[in-house]
Amino acid sequence: MIGILDYGAGNLASVSKAVEYLGEDCIATNDLDRLRNASGLILPGVGAFGEAVKNLKKNGFVDFIPDYLKSGRPFLGICLGLQLLFNESEETPGAMGINLLSGKIRKIPAENGLKVPHVGWNSLEINPSSRLFKGIRENEYVYFVHSYYLEADDPCDIAARTVYGVKIDAAVERDNLFACQFHPEKSGRAGLMILQNFIDITKEA
Repeated sequence: MIGILDYGAGNLASVSKAVEYLGEDCIATNDLDRLRNASGLILPGVGAFGEAVKNLKKNGFVDFIPDYLKSGRPFLGICLGLQLLFNESEETPGAMGINLLSGKIRKIPAENGLKVPHVGWNSLEINPSSRLFKGIRENEYVYFVHSYYLEADDPCDIAARTVYGVKIDAAVERDNLFACQFHPEKSGRAGLMILQNFIDITKEA
């Protein structure tokens, strides 16, 4: 069973439906005991970094997530769920994220007529060694909705990149920790393949 962390984020239903469509049981909850028994966890995210951090702390997730990762079971962050894995964001200075990976969350510069937030389909440059992107073709298009982007400190963590005015580290992967800035649950066939890869990884753990 896949556990989806419910901390008040807005896209729980779409993530749940995508996982269920793939034939996997899932539950969206803030009950730590139920989540602790999940074969894999998904941290979705829509909204502001600071408010999300506040809600993660209120639900006990800031301590729970690192402890869960120590079990070796897979964890997937989606959109804001990727950004929250880092220390802080330019969106909310002073608000501290979970700090599991090292990098900077920066504002997409609104230059040369570029629209911010970035809403739409962009192609990916994929790290061929990525488990999350197994079987996904180079330059595959996925769906983004965001105003802030990751600039990872460690190139080894980067599973995929895209370009939208600036180079964006669109996905990261380290051991059993995975995250993507785009929305796989809204990315059609390719997104479902990515979610299926994550589900397959949970069965290997």
